[in-house]
Amino acid sequence: MIYEPSNIEKAMQQINRTSAAIDQQPPVPFAKFLEQVVERPDRLIRTVFQFFHDMVKAYVGTGVDEYPNDPESINYVDYDCTRLFVEGSDHPFFADRLFANRLIKQVESMRQGAQQNKIYIFDGPHGCGKSTFLNNLLTRFEEYANTEEGARYETVWRVDSEMLGGVDDSNATLTILERLLQHQRDAEQTQYDRIKSRILASGHNAQLEIPCPSHDNPLLIVPKKRRRAFLDELFKNDAFKYTLFTDKEYEWVFSEQPCTICSSLFDALLKRLQDPLKVYEMVWARPYIFNRRLGEGISVFNPGDPPLKQTVWTNEMLQNRINRLFGDSNQVHYIFSRYAKTNNGLYALMDIKSHNIERLIELHNIISEGVHKVQDIEENVSSLFMALMNPEDKKNIQNIQSFSDRIAYVNISYVLDHNTEVDIYRDIFGRHIDAAFLPRVLHNFARVIVSSRLSLRSEAMLEWIGDPDKYRRYCDQNLQLLKMEIYTGYIPTWLSEEDRKRLTAKRRRRIIAESENEGKHGISGRDAIKIFGEFYNTFAKSDQLIDMATLCKYFRSKKELRASIPDGFLDSLLHMYDYSVLQEVKEALYYYNEEQIALEIQNYIFAVNFEPGATVTSPYTGDKIEVTEAWFKEFEKRILGPGALPVEGRALRRDVQKEYATQTLTQEVAGADKMLRRSTLFKKLNERYIYNIKEKVLEPFLENENFRRAIKDYGEPDFKTYDRKIQEDVTYLIGNLVGKYRYTHQGAKAVCIYVIDNNLAQAFGAL
Repeated sequence: MIYEPSNIEKAMQQINRTSAAIDQQPPVPFAKFLEQVVERPDRLIRTVFQFFHDMVKAYVGTGVDEYPNDPESINYVDYDCTRLFVEGSDHPFFADRLFANRLIKQVESMRQGAQQNKIYIFDGPHGCGKSTFLNNLLTRFEEYANTEEGARYETVWRVDSEMLGGVDDSNATLTILERLLQHQRDAEQTQYDRIKSRILASGHNAQLEIPCPSHDNPLLIVPKKRRRAFLDELFKNDAFKYTLFTDKEYEWVFSEQPCTICSSLFDALLKRLQDPLKVYEMVWARPYIFNRRLGEGISVFNPGDPPLKQTVWTNEMLQNRINRLFGDSNQVHYIFSRYAKTNNGLYALMDIKSHNIERLIELHNIISEGVHKVQDIEENVSSLFMALMNPEDKKNIQNIQSFSDRIAYVNISYVLDHNTEVDIYRDIFGRHIDAAFLPRVLHNFARVIVSSRLSLRSEAMLEWIGDPDKYRRYCDQNLQLLKMEIYTGYIPTWLSEEDRKRLTAKRRRRIIAESENEGKHGISGRDAIKIFGEFYNTFAKSDQLIDMATLCKYFRSKKELRASIPDGFLDSLLHMYDYSVLQEVKEALYYYNEEQIALEIQNYIFAVNFEPGATVTSPYTGDKIEVTEAWFKEFEKRILGPGALPVEGRALRRDVQKEYATQTLTQEVAGADKMLRRSTLFKKLNERYIYNIKEKVLEPFLENENFRRAIKDYGEPDFKTYDRKIQEDVTYLIGNLVGKYRYTHQGAKAVCIYVIDNNLAQAFGAL
């Protein structure tokens, strides 16, 4: 096949487009850097901690609070960590809601106030995904650092030898070249002359480039005692300037010093030039390029990595040129440690064992003091230190008592959010697995796995609910199913109004706090994937969807799994499933005229203000109402249920009349606004009315055998043999289940038959 030049050019253009623009940016003079600082101060003036916060928030966003108007909200937010840990990853990490909130809380603390050096240790059991988490986090850290949004600048010196008196390095370079050519006498004279002429042409005016090995922000070159006045002149009086001069998070700008090498260079140049402005002409700024593989900005050590033999780094050729530049005065010592390469970057230890124990101990003084001794030189170290740890490895650092207040533990447990557990299965086995299950069954598989990871007794849940037996039809005796819903951020509708009100912010925090001690035992993440794979490969069939009976039978048949699942949990899970699908079928079949319901409620609210026998016209609907006892009872039967006693009806009238007179009429529909439908009273009555109608919606069909058969025949030629009303009801039911709850037509038919054959309406209606 012949490739035309145009195709090659197009292909090369693709390579050019994928090159990171930040890599191609040349150094800029200090004055030019200041212009960029003024334009983007929040990007170019930040420590690694502020940078890490910005990076995480850029990938995760603000999150969603499903109950934003709840006065008892604890800001337990649904953060989407897909871009941070999943997208573009060879091995995705799925953060459940608990861990995501834990991580974001820790990240936000990094942005607040002056940072004290700490090591952040992510600890969790084997198989929880710690290594995957950290590797993906470091990938995003490196990726973000090398973008325009994430770019930070470091100092690089460009010393002009001519300004220092014409010190010329070219003679020394020629001497070395001549010595080399003595050993190659057969080299062509013309080649030598060509190289010599180039050196002579460029050497005299060549600048000596000296990069700061500690990656200092160029602003730190401004002397500390003059920095406040300098920045006061640099920025106009705006919101950022106020933040810079008042907030703790920017204290470092006024307190930190440049590295010893940069300080020495500044002093030596100032001594020679006697003019600070001329010194600043030699200060340049360039993007701080991160490269994990080269250890630039990011260094990661595994336990098996042997200790480095070389602890002090230098550049002999550069040091020789510096010595010649300053007359061998020993004013500038270009030496540094490996910690300089990750200063203002990230230093990570994968598991605290073997050689990483030594590395952690070595970090003790650095983390405590922020300073590292390199021969006679003190080296500033301000890095983000992270480590992974298994529970059994904590003993390796227990003897370092002074280290305890410098460690921030962040718990990574097995997944405790069943939605996240399902996401893991979808990632491993493919999203097509959903099609093999009836709705809710796949998530119920995940709930079984999660149950093995939760504590059997929850003091916080018991203090809130009191008697778990009152929810025996929806929940297990240990309240694990309810706790799982709270962990996902969802408050079940089957909770009583009293318990919903009792779920205060304090109680929610106690419940969430218990997750810190859960997820450390039970079925691990690796084992869960293996178990699901076996289950799916055994029962997934094209002609039959996996249902709850299959799920329960599978777990009961596995002795080793049965021991990990709390007693009675599978029965309770089945009860909760029954309740949920019953509500779905009721909702799907419900199609009463809501406009008519609204009219009836408004007429009732107005009519309770009159005695039976009166004839009135509602100002809200325009309807003429003959107020009778029978009229009241007919409405109250629909809103309270057919079994309601007369005393309950009269109590409802009194309550409605009282709230209407004291709140609705005087505060909510007073004046020109006559919209009773917006009132709190209307909303409460409307909710109760619809709830009771839905509760009874199946009653007309349960005793009708034709209705059940019509469901089975839906989609078949025989379906047309049923009367028109049944056809309409079944079509409406199946259509809603498919449209609202994502059932397939096959699944919708199966779940309807399941609800009818198991008498679920009667079972839950008897409560």
